[in-house]
Amino acid sequence: MKIVVIDGQGGRLGRLLIERVKARLPQAQVYALGTNSVATAAMLKAGADFGATGENPVVRGVADADGVLGPVGIVVADAILGEVTPAMAKAVGSCRAKKFLVPMNSCGVVVAGVEELPMPDYAARAVDCLAEELGKR
Repeated sequence: MKIVVIDGQGGRLGRLLIERVKARLPQAQVYALGTNSVATAAMLKAGADFGATGENPVVRGVADADGVLGPVGIVVADAILGEVTPAMAKAVGSCRAKKFLVPMNSCGVVVAGVEELPMPDYAARAVDCLAEELGKR
């Protein structure tokens, strides 16, 4: 099973997600796709099996993913301080995989009705939802 984690800036959320995915779904192949090299490096250090940086790896990487995790900004063009290109947002939003998105104020999107939680709690919830979804297949 192919799990794609996308993150930008310093890769803190991506690192948390990868650590939790590797612990909860050790059989999964985890792809760390960073919008910049710092984020990719942080996610690789967290234990990702593969890593790449930039628009084309995101566009190609999500095409056959079984699950995609990251901040809500990965489906919003120009989010994460402009690191998410329109092509990235379109590819993530239209890929066949279910997306497990973490609300982050830095993405310029507010999800009404979502309680404020620390980032590690959001990461845990996202991975729990991913594991539950994959268990249904």
